Amino acid sequence: MQAFRRHRGVLVPYIAANVDTDQIIPARFLHRARKQGYGSLLFHDLRHDEAGGERPEFILNQASYRNGTILLAGPNFGCGSSREHAVWALVDHGFRAVIAPGFGDIFYNNCNKNGLLAVVAEAALLRTLADEAHRRPGARATIDLPEQSITSGEGRCWSFTIDPYRKLALLEGASEIEMTLKAIGEIEAFEAAYGSKSPWAVQPISSCRPATDRHES
Repeated sequence: MQAFRRHRGVLVPYIAANVDTDQIIPARFLHRARKQGYGSLLFHDLRHDEAGGERPEFILNQASYRNGTILLAGPNFGCGSSREHAVWALVDHGFRAVIAPGFGDIFYNNCNKNGLLAVVAEAALLRTLADEAHRRPGARATIDLPEQSITSGEGRCWSFTIDPYRKLALLEGASEIEMTLKAIGEIEAFEAAYGSKSPWAVQPISSCRPATDRHES
C-alpha cells in the first residue's frame, strides 16, 4: 500500500452522522474485482440521481471539492457492514485521510490496512476546518504523520494521537504480513527457546501420528 508521511490536500467537509458503508459504496457494486477500481462508485447513490446524473448539491460534485483528498466526516463514519470496499472507494477516488469524531471499528481497521489515515478528532477541530473549507472552498490543510499534527491553511495547528503500530505501518506502507515479518528474528528465537523447553509442542507435522482405536484380539 502507499506510504503516508506528510500530505497537503483540499478539505472536503461532509459532516454527516452515521454514514454507513452502504452509503459509501452500495452493496450492488461489490462484485467488481479490486483491480477494476471503485473510485467512480464512491457515494454513488448520494452523488447521482435515479437517471444517473450528478446531484449538484452533493459536495463531491462541486468543482472546489471534486478533487479533494482530506475528508472531514461526522461521528460514527463507516458504520454498518464490514466491507473493505468502502475504504477502497475512498482510496481509489484519491482520498489520503479521513478526519472524524469517531469511526465504525471495522472500517477504522480497514483504513489502516489500505494506507488511508483515519484521524479521530475533537468536534472543535472539525468545526474549525469545516468552517474554513466552506468559507474558502478549495482550502487546504497539511497532515504530518511523523509529528502527528494537522495544520490548516490559515495556520492553526492541532495534534492527534495514533496507535504506534498503525503509525509505523502507515509510515512504511507495510501490510500486516510485512509488519509481522519485520520481527521474524524474534519469532524464530522464541520458537527455538520454547521448543527446547517443550519439544512435544513443536514436533514436525510429519512426526505426529493420528489417534487410532486399538482393539485387543
